[in-house]
Amino acid sequence: MIELDLQVASSASNLPSHADFLAWCTLALRQRTAPSELTIRLVDAEEGLELNATWRGKDYPTNVLSFPADIPEGLLDIPLLGDLVICVPVVEQEAAEQGKTLPAHWAHLVIHGCLHLLGYDHIDDEEAEEMESLESQLLAEIGHPDPYRDNQYTDPIPS
Repeated sequence: MIELDLQVASSASNLPSHADFLAWCTLALRQRTAPSELTIRLVDAEEGLELNATWRGKDYPTNVLSFPADIPEGLLDIPLLGDLVICVPVVEQEAAEQGKTLPAHWAHLVIHGCLHLLGYDHIDDEEAEEMESLESQLLAEIGHPDPYRDNQYTDPIPS
């Protein structure tokens, strides 16, 4: 069971539904047998920049930030997994620049962030390959193309 707290702190209007976010989280976290609680906060560029500067020392907003819960065992009796912060204008800009559909890019970033909460990373090549392979597999299960292959996102031209 997954409990998702979706916080919309963005002025954007064309956002996926709570059900979409929950479905993407459920898919990414299905290997976890314990109940999970997580928060996804959707932000605009200003907050995205502030958080990326504070936590990563980077002077720009990024697409997704993952904050795994680091609670000592036995301190709290809740299955808190962590938080994701997703910068809406960055997601929209990346999708347009990369020729990706918005739903596919949203799904990818939520799955990517959730895998970070589970401990996956892409610091070295071996870890990156494992994480990217899992992301691609999960996205394929819901009908989205491989985000790591070029020209996979172009929608077919109607005849």
